[in-house]
Amino acid sequence: MTTDSQLAREIWVLTDGKAGMVAQAAGLAERVGAELGLPSREFVLRAGLPWRFLPAAFWPPGTMGISPRSPQPQPPWPVMTISCGRHGVGPALAIKQRSGGRTYAVHVQHPRAGLNRFDLIAAPRHDRLDRANAIATLGAVHRVTPEKLAREGAIWAEKLAHLPPPRIAVIVGGANGVYRFGRAEAEALGLLLRRMAEQEGAGLMVTPSRRTGTEQIEALAQSLDGTGAYLWDMAGPNPYPGILALADQILVTCDSVNMVSEACLTGKPVQVIDLPGSGTGKFDRLHDALRTAGLTRPFRGVLEQWSYTPLDETGRVAARIVAEIGPRL
Repeated sequence: MTTDSQLAREIWVLTDGKAGMVAQAAGLAERVGAELGLPSREFVLRAGLPWRFLPAAFWPPGTMGISPRSPQPQPPWPVMTISCGRHGVGPALAIKQRSGGRTYAVHVQHPRAGLNRFDLIAAPRHDRLDRANAIATLGAVHRVTPEKLAREGAIWAEKLAHLPPPRIAVIVGGANGVYRFGRAEAEALGLLLRRMAEQEGAGLMVTPSRRTGTEQIEALAQSLDGTGAYLWDMAGPNPYPGILALADQILVTCDSVNMVSEACLTGKPVQVIDLPGSGTGKFDRLHDALRTAGLTRPFRGVLEQWSYTPLDETGRVAARIVAEIGPRL
């Protein structure tokens, strides 16, 4: 067992490496670290046998459960862990136990296990986790900050200066377990954007994501040919934060909690592009909550104007963590 003086003044980020998980946990770590002067270290973890087949609720207390092919966390244990996703639950709780309970353990999203053992759980409102050690977020925590937007906007301003106002950011996700986004859907979206741009005289700044797909990007490019739209080809630096910064309005597909949440940080009108799919209670509750709060509206081919207070849930969660752990450091 370690002592307080032996804890490493670091924040360990524990995820399975999926982009959405990393963005949430690392983004929160960066905000907390900036306030407390703590660097963060990222661990991409995979559960080993037999643990990969068992929910974390069935792991004996103190079980790290990490595959030999994953990095192996070793003491000195950190002052804080921030985990996200089921592969981070067991290691986070094991580290807390092995530190003698001194490591402050935060989990992003519902951990489905160890609810009493985490110091703080930052779970979306739609998870309905009503506990003293939980904070309910509207949407996701993430890596986008006002400072990052200002910096990236300055970098991309000249390259995108030729686009006429209003400049519209179009943030495109892709298919997942809930929504479809094949070539036909991409072509239809491109034609809808084309008509809107022609009617509004707008300049389009379109950025796909890793899930969009090559065929879908080609379909978007063909549909938008001749409009002067900027469409990122997935090569070179990612323009995403610069486009958010430079946009007058934002359109974002409905499939990503992270992308919608990041767009709402800007305080600009955010319209959500619906995609075909089966729908789920989780996504439906999220989008209903965002609309009810006045942050988003559906996109039906026409731009709308309104204002709202920017959504900064990452900052709100970080402030609670700083208030709780700051006096200990």
